[in-house]
Order: sequence, then structure tokens, then C-alpha cells
Amino acid sequence: MTSSFRHTHRGRHVSICLAAGLALVGLTLVVFCNPAQATSAAIRGGQSVNSPSSSSPASPPAHPLARRPARRAAHSPAVPSRLAVKSKIALVEDANTSEVLLAKNADKVTPIASITKLMTAIVVLDAKLPLEDVLTISNADRDQVMGTTSRLNVGWSLNRVDMLHLALMSSENRAAAALSRYYPGGRPAFIAAMNARAAELGMSNTHFVNPNGLTSENVSTAFDLLKLVQAAYQYPLIREFSTDRNYSVQIGRRILPYVNSNRLVGRPDWDIDVQKTGFINDSGHCVVMRVNADGRTLIMVFLDAIGKLTRFADAQRVRTQLALAQHK
Repeated sequence: MTSSFRHTHRGRHVSICLAAGLALVGLTLVVFCNPAQATSAAIRGGQSVNSPSSSSPASPPAHPLARRPARRAAHSPAVPSRLAVKSKIALVEDANTSEVLLAKNADKVTPIASITKLMTAIVVLDAKLPLEDVLTISNADRDQVMGTTSRLNVGWSLNRVDMLHLALMSSENRAAAALSRYYPGGRPAFIAAMNARAAELGMSNTHFVNPNGLTSENVSTAFDLLKLVQAAYQYPLIREFSTDRNYSVQIGRRILPYVNSNRLVGRPDWDIDVQKTGFINDSGHCVVMRVNADGRTLIMVFLDAIGKLTRFADAQRVRTQLALAQHK
């Protein structure tokens, strides 16, 4: 029975000594780098627990994109932004004017974890499959790569729309895996559709190997993810489900409450159109959002942050710095 409810050099002191008679000139150069990414044995954090299921098939050899050196995108700013953030990778753009307000390592190819699920949702909705169809979690949906867990047990069933809701709002991995398995042609066809859609969107540095992001082989760049956010915004259900604060599903006599993996959702000072969080050890903590703030619409991408709160603090830092700049 199924139903629905909702990273100084220590300031490395570089001394350049020039002998000119008895004159000695000392220069001090401080180089700031990001802290090394903290390793965490568990897959947790600002998003829901990800599943020990087979939604993540054994990872194939590393895709060439994962080893590609970073290249500068054509629209990367010529001068450093005055905006300061702590995430290792960041991109902020005005959605209405396409003005890049911040670009930090934005053309670096990196794992994107559960940001993947925005593309998963796009492929599901593009297929126009009945949202009321019942999908059952199977062993094929369990994560056998990273050993994560899920609240959806093997054998439990939900309709397609509830699976989509949980995948987007609470980053439920088995739900995303089941959605891909129930696609015409199965999961291989679904993943092929994900990559085809990425190509259509011009996401030339993006590659997917599974539907939920529990792999370091799902890779992209901040510039590519900006395109993904723009595309996801066009789908009302993705906007609605990704920004729901909480949602519950009933399975038999059990009622399972879920909450949004993005702590900014539901706050009165944040107007978020669409969003998705992500985390695995290789990706660091990530978030992408389209937000309305201080009279402008911004697309924010923060990737490879240390600590589950840094990405959200970066979003607030950007808002604060932009507001201060407007009043100067």
C-alpha cells in the first residue's frame, strides 16, 4: 500500500634578496590556498543519508573528464572577483543579465555527488512516464560501491512522483536508483539519456555513470552546473519538490517523514526557486541554487567545501557582500 503525505602556505615567507652594495631588499609573499579537504568515512551531512544499495553499479575506469586539466571557460571573468568565499569551487551569475559576479575554479572538472539528481529528474520528466506508476525498491537499487544506507528498504513501494519528490528534496538515493531502473530500456538507457541531455545543454565537461551521484565518476564544472540549474528551473515539479521543506510518505502502516537537505530552504530570508545539495568524500560538500535576493535573481554554485555548513555560509556571504556593494 502506498500513498503520499510532504581548505598558508604558511604564509610562505619568500625573501628575494638583491645585493646592491650594502642594500638588501626583502619581499614577503603570502599565498593563500584552500585547506585540504577533510576526509570523512561516513557519507552524511547536509543531505539525507545515501543508500547501501545497487543504485551505484561498480564504478568503471575513470572517465577522461575526471583527469582533464582545468581549462578556462570563454566567459570566465578576466579579473578576480571581489566576492570572497571558502568553497574551493564557486560560481555566481546574475540570471537575468548573465553577468558573472564570482568565478573561482569554475572550469575545474570535479565530482558532483547528488547534484546529479537534477539531471535524473529532468530525464524522468522528459520521458513523460505516468507519475502514478508504482515502483518497488530492489537489490539493484542498493549502493554496493560506497556502502551507504537508506530508509527505503528493499521490497518497499512508492509511486514515481513520490520517488522523485524524495530524490529531489531529501536526496534519497534508492529513490533515484529506482527511477532509473523503471525507465524504458532500464538503467543503461537512462544513463545514456542523462549524458545525451547534458550534451544538448552544452555541458561539455560533464559525464554521468549513475543516477544518484554515489560515485566519483559523475563529474562536471561549475559553469556546466549553471546550465543544469537553468534547465531544471524550467520544470515546475523540480522547482516544487526541490524547495519543499518537508514531506512524508506512507508505506503500509509506516509513515516516514523527510526533511530538505538544504538548511536554507524554508527560511523567511531566503527565496529559493530551485536547489540541490550533494556530498561524497571526493566531491566535498556542494550546493547549487537559483535564488531571488535583494532585487536580483542569482544562480549560485558552491562545490568542494569543507564542512557541511560552509556552502550555505558562502551563499550568505555572497548575498551580504553584494548588498553592501549596492549601497556604496
